[in-house]
Amino acid sequence: MIQHLRHKQFPASNPLANALVIIVGILVIVVSFVVGVVAFVALLTAAIVLAAVIGVRVWWLNRKFRTGKKSHMNQRYTASETAEIIEGEFRVITHDKAQKPGD
Repeated sequence: MIQHLRHKQFPASNPLANALVIIVGILVIVVSFVVGVVAFVALLTAAIVLAAVIGVRVWWLNRKFRTGKKSHMNQRYTASETAEIIEGEFRVITHDKAQKPGD
């Protein structure tokens, strides 16, 4: 009885139906494989593009940082050369609590 249940199959009553089931099964497997490969290639491409963008950005920032650091170290100047003088007038205004408005 157990041997009979272990090897139980559907009866092959129609050979055309069996052939159709085999063809459809093969097509489903092939389509699944192709979709999987396409999804893998798309994710791999996105990862490569993202890595390239991040790499270029890091390279650009390092280059900018090194260039700025070199130019800053090459410039020997004093504070008086870069200082700007701003002229203006001012008036000190004090507020006394005892003072009334309008006085």
